[in-house]
Amino acid sequence: MRRPRRSGRLANRPKIALVGYESPLGREIREVAATSEPAIDVRLIAADEERAGALTAVGDEPALVAGLDAASLAGVDAVFLAGSEAASRKALDLADLEPGPVIVDLTSVAEERPDARLRAPSVESEAASEAMDAPRVQVVAHPAAIALSLFLRRLQARHPLRRAVVQIFAPASEHGMKGVEELQQQTVSLLSFKSLPKAVFDAQLGFTLLARYGQEAPAPLERVELSIERHLATLLELPGEGAGAPMPSLRLIQAPVFHGYSFSAWIEFEKNPGIDALEKTLACDWIDVRGADFEPPTNVGQAGQGGIAVGAIAQDRNQPAACWFWVVADNFRLAAENAVALARRLK
Repeated sequence: MRRPRRSGRLANRPKIALVGYESPLGREIREVAATSEPAIDVRLIAADEERAGALTAVGDEPALVAGLDAASLAGVDAVFLAGSEAASRKALDLADLEPGPVIVDLTSVAEERPDARLRAPSVESEAASEAMDAPRVQVVAHPAAIALSLFLRRLQARHPLRRAVVQIFAPASEHGMKGVEELQQQTVSLLSFKSLPKAVFDAQLGFTLLARYGQEAPAPLERVELSIERHLATLLELPGEGAGAPMPSLRLIQAPVFHGYSFSAWIEFEKNPGIDALEKTLACDWIDVRGADFEPPTNVGQAGQGGIAVGAIAQDRNQPAACWFWVVADNFRLAAENAVALARRLK
């Protein structure tokens, strides 16, 4: 069934230029933007091997792909960076004029700029969001950091935490389609006893877990871990409900899964309220809680779903003040939702 056309004049729509429209993250932004209220006008910008002049769609609306140049980035409220590092840096240079559009960076290429601010509307209080709307360069926090801050701040607001330990299981899609394709090719090669492609991970990822990539990997696993840790520390200190939750000890593991983050979290409370109270505390618009009567959430089941899902909550048998939690999140959907939330505030 064709979705009804959304109300509101076209002139009142926030206008964004999406660089990297065919990347996994770009596709997710297009889907979220297509169902956003208020409506968002999306201009698709080709990056890398994407073809300018191609006809595609945003939701049920046809869209023509523009080339990556200054003219294609003019006249928009925001430029979304969702392509490769090279394309994002080129777009950043082209759009970096005063006055110019807001830069919403989902690749972290602009993170080191002094005028950049880390953003996560799903975590920010209304007062904090209004105070941070002015920065022209806005870097969307790493989705794993957003997921953990949603979870930890919700607990901290009602049942103060003493300490926490979290193991993070990263998907191959952390490295975009190259990572997904390498895992797929490794899996097929292992089953057919062929040599393994290792351009992304420089190690066997198929059917195993990695605590570290090979020495020739272009992006060390430790770099992602430090980025998550840095972003999470910032988000936990934002003013509002649950501020001041203790920074957890983190360990990032590369998992042989294509998509979606999973987290095994050990939380020690000042006073353990019990599993029933914890389930009620966590339930909110951004958190889907799976009680004991339901199957624990999985990264596959969470694909395409917003927010995070929490389940398999269990008492630590050796520490009465602590509980275990299992948390999952669709990394692309969570990042896209937060980026589109920033765009909705531009009008």
